[in-house]
Amino acid sequence: MENREVKPFTMWRHFKGTRALVITVAQHSETGEKLVVYCCMDNKGKTNHKDGIYARPLDMFLSEVDHKKYPDVTQKYRFEEIIEE
Repeated sequence: MENREVKPFTMWRHFKGTRALVITVAQHSETGEKLVVYCCMDNKGKTNHKDGIYARPLDMFLSEVDHKKYPDVTQKYRFEEIIEE
């Protein structure tokens, strides 16, 4: 199984082409749910939200792309870490 650990200050690519810099992984104060806090950049109309700071549930951040809804997307996951070599 793949180890897809979300860590602060890592860069990820959204399947629609934007980049996301992870700021931190937080915990919801009421439910305990883990949330990824990230800065979305390079949007340029690629998605329905603007560049800025967002929070998304960790499970959703790491989820697979719905290929029935987005059949032309080749990326497997909603967000994939950008690893510089």
